[in-house]
Amino acid sequence: MNYTTLPNTDIKISKICLGTMTFGNQNTEAEAHSQLDYAVERGINFLDTAEMYPIGGNAEIFGSTERYIGSWISKIGKNEREKIVVATKIAGPNRGMEYIRKPLDFSKKSIHEAVELSLKNLQTDYIDLYQMHWPERVMNMFGKRGLSELDMKWEDNILEILTIFDRLIKEGKVKHIGVSNENPYGVMKFLSESDKHNLPRIVSIQNPYSLLNRLFEVGLSELCMREKVGLLAYSPLGFSFLTGKHLNGIQPNSRLGLFPQFTRYSNENCYKATRLYKELAEQNGLTLTQIALAFVSEQSFVTSTIIGATTMQQLKENIDAFEVKLSENIIKGINKIQELHPNPAP
Repeated sequence: MNYTTLPNTDIKISKICLGTMTFGNQNTEAEAHSQLDYAVERGINFLDTAEMYPIGGNAEIFGSTERYIGSWISKIGKNEREKIVVATKIAGPNRGMEYIRKPLDFSKKSIHEAVELSLKNLQTDYIDLYQMHWPERVMNMFGKRGLSELDMKWEDNILEILTIFDRLIKEGKVKHIGVSNENPYGVMKFLSESDKHNLPRIVSIQNPYSLLNRLFEVGLSELCMREKVGLLAYSPLGFSFLTGKHLNGIQPNSRLGLFPQFTRYSNENCYKATRLYKELAEQNGLTLTQIALAFVSEQSFVTSTIIGATTMQQLKENIDAFEVKLSENIIKGINKIQELHPNPAP
């Protein structure tokens, strides 16, 4: 296992992060514990979750992902917990998830309620990395190519948010903070307010990055490299689309089959590009999964790649894929396909 540090911290993390959003819906508690045990056995010490998980959530299963991780943390004990880096997230507004709390915002009340509930669910005294799951303001994200709407009535409250987190960090409940599904404007606002007022700096950004979505390379990559904000790349397999298993139709028991509302990775151009990536992989004696994960992990701006699985076989295959090194010819082939079908899953 390769390791690095979260930028501007002394926290050592594995280059592979275990994503857990299937725990509590697609995976039972026992299966979740098996995945966690195996991940740690393979050298993974970095876990990512969110208060809103599991995926496809509702009021009945809300928070079960964190609770499953919490029961595992209780099982392994305090000494082993200190070897694990746990990241979770607070949900922002505009998602129709009123069962989480009302209102869904980043006010002092909401942040404190969310942190306390996550600490309780995770059965831990502190959260290593606490992230804002998506911005409080309305912007173009989650599959939107262009700017379809912009909330011009949004009042800049980033200084207030950082002040709230400053207190939580001083209380020892949170170690570091990060953003997710952000754009260059949001990242720079957080950084400038931190620098101006000597408040905690964001150390990470969790955004999509894969062969089907390389938008991070434009704007955000330079910004984050120069300002030392690490990318935690999510959906490197595009909701399993980049395993190739959906090329003959969406598999009914997969995430895309169970949650048809997530159409980001299943449009016509995704099919066209994925077929070409699969051909490229097979021409070079590799699987599509291998080139998809290896490509993401090899990027200099990627701090850690978030993988997820519903079976132990998938988890093993995903971890093993990081041992692959892509040749210059494969990279050229990947870039040629990107030119033909650029970012089909924004």
